[in-house]
Amino acid sequence: MAHSAEEVRKHVKVYLTVFAALSVLTIVTVGVSYLHIRSVAMTILIALFIAAIKGSLVAGYFMHLVSEKQIIFWVLALTVVFFIVLMMLPVLTNVDSVF
Repeated sequence: MAHSAEEVRKHVKVYLTVFAALSVLTIVTVGVSYLHIRSVAMTILIALFIAAIKGSLVAGYFMHLVSEKQIIFWVLALTVVFFIVLMMLPVLTNVDSVF
């Protein structure tokens, strides 16, 4: 399947933009690591938020999920739901022991 030079340039520009965003987010991650945040939970929340953005960029553009069919997004959303449930299990276990 032949691609025009303009189409290739467009894809390269997108990849370079995503690379630049990932680079900036990596610098932000390092910068945040130097902040003295008192709450460990807040530190973890910030780190997970930045990692989720970076992971979304990698999955969306470098793994070509942006152009996939809608069923892929539903499967991904279901995976996220199960992940959140699994992450909440230890929290719910600790809450039960308090009462």
